[in-house]
Amino acid sequence: MPRALDAPFVERNGPVREMPVTGYTLALSWAPEYCKGRENRRRDALQCSGKNGRFGFVVHGLWPDSGRTWPQWCPTRQNPTGTEIARQLCLSPSARLVARQWAKHGSCMTRRPETYFKVTRILWNSLRWPDYDRISREDGLTAGDIRKAFVDANPGWREDAVGVRLNDRGWLEELRLCYSRRFRPIRCDKPTFGAGNTARAKIWRGL
Repeated sequence: MPRALDAPFVERNGPVREMPVTGYTLALSWAPEYCKGRENRRRDALQCSGKNGRFGFVVHGLWPDSGRTWPQWCPTRQNPTGTEIARQLCLSPSARLVARQWAKHGSCMTRRPETYFKVTRILWNSLRWPDYDRISREDGLTAGDIRKAFVDANPGWREDAVGVRLNDRGWLEELRLCYSRRFRPIRCDKPTFGAGNTARAKIWRGL
């Protein structure tokens, strides 16, 4: 990964919502599913071309919550440096994504991009990953199996704090981990929880 790069410009494309933060969601995208059909797209080359290795889960974003909606696009004059963005690329292999997550979500959590990225890395490094390649080969796989595998690998987590997002064809797109204001696992609301435990699921391995 590069040690520094030019920080992309991010244009706001939604309303400003400055609201009290009541909790957080760590959204983790399943890269093989995202990259399906994007292997040769220039903007996704870092994640999808295979030249930088193969990714499993990557950080889509750390999002502040506020009851039934969420804060976003909070006013800030702070912008991440190219070095700060580069440091995040092993977690989120897209400079555009990293810069946007700060502008849209991180600006509502903390004053400095550096702090937002540091918190994201701490949460990421606290997680352990089950062998989802092996799990993907199980017959009759369900969203509940995906949740249980994560919880079994991460003592202290519970299934109602793990959201599973499937696409319309039942393929895994994201895990969404729900945190309290003190960054403890907390029950997800219904939209974040996503697919019910009995929903049939598939995991693309990127073959």
